[in-house]
Amino acid sequence: MSSPTGPVSGLPVRMPRPRQPGRHRRPEPLAAPEGAPAFVLAVPGTPSAVVRSLAEEVVSIARSELPGMDARIGYLDGDDAEFPTLQSVLTRAAEERTARFEQARAAGMDVREPDGPVAVVVPLLAGPDSALLRRVRQAVMDSRVAAELTDVLGPHPLLAEALHVRLSEAGLARADRARLFTVATAADGIILASVGGDEAVQAAGITGMLLAARLAVPVMAAALDEEGAIAATAEQLRSSGSQQLALAPYLIGPELEPGLLDAAAKEAGCSTAEALGAYPAIGKLALAKYTTALGIAPQQPQGAPVR
Repeated sequence: MSSPTGPVSGLPVRMPRPRQPGRHRRPEPLAAPEGAPAFVLAVPGTPSAVVRSLAEEVVSIARSELPGMDARIGYLDGDDAEFPTLQSVLTRAAEERTARFEQARAAGMDVREPDGPVAVVVPLLAGPDSALLRRVRQAVMDSRVAAELTDVLGPHPLLAEALHVRLSEAGLARADRARLFTVATAADGIILASVGGDEAVQAAGITGMLLAARLAVPVMAAALDEEGAIAATAEQLRSSGSQQLALAPYLIGPELEPGLLDAAAKEAGCSTAEALGAYPAIGKLALAKYTTALGIAPQQPQGAPVR
């Protein structure tokens, strides 16, 4: 027997779950706006199959976060055949946008020539490097294409996460602070190696503070391209009590001169982790630079929680 308001048996009544408001709701999927500028990843360093694979992986990560995005890769030292130069990529993007506009108008569509930049250029650099950024800027100017150049990817907490992962992969840091065991080869002092002068060292130092908080060990930034800087920093860490040091490159990879990292590690007498490479955060941060330039707002890239 039941009443107009429901069962009277005393059993609980299952009610429909209300929609979750605010931050608990699933975010709406985001796609690239129609006619949006091209995303152009500016890749420094000497092109190679390894560099191309890394750049393509970064672009793939970015594209997966923003479907429909026109994503391209331009090399600072490309040859316009196997490795297209940044200048030629920008020129091609401008030509293709003009062609699409003319085809639409020829088809009788009432369209206006797009406003805004043809492309947004994102340098594949973790930190500032004035010499490389000057070359990127010059390539954009030489293309005579309306393109917007973004800042470099760091400093950012996600880069501290990436550095932590690379150190743990090399057996130089614990992967999880919540675990009670320790890694026998874990470093008790980290040298964060950058290239690009004093500005790059300062920027690396900001991410270094975040890394130090994750690992609970001292972290000091030093210039990989300044003779003796890595060794001097190693000596400073040892004099303050650290004995087992590790070198963590605050670099993505293509901008690193071959042999420079190994030579510095040997000089400082310490082990080294791999460069950041195509860690997922790199693609997400590159996309964030692009979307910020366009004024569209996907979810901010989030890293794994520190336990």
